[in-house]
Amino acid sequence: MNFTITFNPALDYFVKTNDFEEGELNRIESETFLIGGKGLNVSLLLSEFEIPSCALGFIGGFTGNYLKDLLEKQSIQHDFIEVEGQTRINVKLKSKKETELNASGPKIQRVQYENFFDQLKQKLKKDDTVFLSGNLAQGMDSKDYEKIAELCQKNEVNFILDSNRELVTSCLSYRPFLIKPNQQELADIFNTVIITDKDVIKYAKRLQQQGAQNVLVSLGADGAILLTSDRKIYRSKSAPGQLVNSVGAGDSMLAGFMAEYQSSKSFKDALKLGTAAGAATAFSLGIAERKLIDSLMDKIKIHEL
Repeated sequence: MNFTITFNPALDYFVKTNDFEEGELNRIESETFLIGGKGLNVSLLLSEFEIPSCALGFIGGFTGNYLKDLLEKQSIQHDFIEVEGQTRINVKLKSKKETELNASGPKIQRVQYENFFDQLKQKLKKDDTVFLSGNLAQGMDSKDYEKIAELCQKNEVNFILDSNRELVTSCLSYRPFLIKPNQQELADIFNTVIITDKDVIKYAKRLQQQGAQNVLVSLGADGAILLTSDRKIYRSKSAPGQLVNSVGAGDSMLAGFMAEYQSSKSFKDALKLGTAAGAATAFSLGIAERKLIDSLMDKIKIHEL
């Protein structure tokens, strides 16, 4: 079973204006609510390939209920811990420039995290896959991520981690199956500047030396570089297209990668589908539909370095 964890999920409120002017009355041309949160993006993409997942985390208030309704309409299983306060709403303003206003979300009490952790312990079985995506909710710290990483290691569960520098590095000793920093996040981890593919490979290898089994570095429109546990390095080139929305592209790459790897156990094929999924979401308002992903597959080029 696939479990996606989003500690601070959201409703993403997309608003489009022709020419936004600060301090003035602006008329909205179009608006829509979409499911937000990195782990939930993974669940959405997996569902496009009819791969089941169960979304876990914390949820609250009328916004949380609406978020659950949206998941159920897409037949995505969920088992959230209810908390006080409202699940956050993030505003994504589309005008001449792309502007985001992300809310903080509710504060998580210690007893609520312990309830979540007990729930996870009861659910996990050997060879399950856990996607831990995004950052901490208020009231949590890096030890909460480490407990999940340790639990996955003890239960022989595939642990997939996509988060910030502190949370990624704190979990490396538990040998996550896959981590997915983007180019800037990789640079931040080592407090350096990364420009070339050679730079990416150099620092991704260091993450493997620190415990990561496989490292997938997303490079935006330029594709991705994958370093595998069997010491192979693959480079993907993405498909051309018009950027519509960058939110969720990295999550889609991660989900597409694992969707293929779980069935074929081919790192090369997984990188190809992951790159296509990431590009397709970048070309879409929300998480990409399978039809668009499939149409990009022949345009994705993979080679071994």
